[in-house]
Amino acid sequence: MSRDLVEPRAAVVYNPSKVRLSALRTAVAAQEEQAGWAPSEWFATSADDDGRGAVENAMAADPQLVIVAGGDGTLRAAAAVLAGSGIGIGVVPSGTGNLFARELGLPVTNTGAAVATAFDGEDRLIDLGFAHLERAGGESEERAFLVMAGIGLDAHMAAHTNQKLKKRIGWLAYSDPIARSILGNRRFDMVYGLDDKPDVAMRAHTVIVGNSGSLTAGMLLIPDAVVDDGLLDAVVMRPKGGGGWADIGYRLAFNRLLHRTRFGRFVRRLTPKPRAILYAQATTLRVRFREPQEIQLDGDPNGSVIAAKLRVEHHALTVRVPRG
Repeated sequence: MSRDLVEPRAAVVYNPSKVRLSALRTAVAAQEEQAGWAPSEWFATSADDDGRGAVENAMAADPQLVIVAGGDGTLRAAAAVLAGSGIGIGVVPSGTGNLFARELGLPVTNTGAAVATAFDGEDRLIDLGFAHLERAGGESEERAFLVMAGIGLDAHMAAHTNQKLKKRIGWLAYSDPIARSILGNRRFDMVYGLDDKPDVAMRAHTVIVGNSGSLTAGMLLIPDAVVDDGLLDAVVMRPKGGGGWADIGYRLAFNRLLHRTRFGRFVRRLTPKPRAILYAQATTLRVRFREPQEIQLDGDPNGSVIAAKLRVEHHALTVRVPRG
């Protein structure tokens, strides 16, 4: 029988520790009936599977749509498998961050609305970042990221922030590690290169490479980052003392005004570029460290590395977003 004559079917990949399954099943069933789709097939992640195995099983069912319900980690694992497939991805966010969902204007607190967008939204082609990680022992691996990869303070916060506290008060839980890092002002030596440009040596406090640029509460960290422009945007923080941190704080506080309004762009042209914070764009970024450094991907700690190569795949994902 021709595929065109078969009722379309979705596959639902869900993290049972993150979602209210009864509410999710009810919402999916309602959309199936409204859209005339066959009953979806369901695939749960497990403690020994970050989501990739469940998505691979879902792909074997030949769905027209894959709905991913879970936190940022589950979505990132699914994206790595679905990259380049052309299959639509519906996102039902859960957890404390959901930066990718917020960047795309997806519903983050309403399961029914998120499922409706998955079935009836419009497709948007989105870039996907990949990080090739080299460990001190000689091991290497490649992992995907949707939003940001961070080294230094950013990764330290991801690895050492109290998770129970983070769940209760969200990003306020980062205030203590941020304060400790500013007071200590611990920097590291690194060599970095952009695309085919020569490598450059410097000392830095934090390096963040983003596919998108906004943090929770609307703070714009990387002003020029766009999720579908085929580029990665990097920000390097290298303050030498309190004045440097004050400069960084000023830039972060006013980034949205300085980069997204006509008046702000005029002011930015008149003010000198800060030395404590640097921005760059590339399709590939190479970094190597004198000593191993912690790294995070989309807010999840990924251990320590001595080097990393970060690249972007342009329009690798097809994500369902609300209709304009």
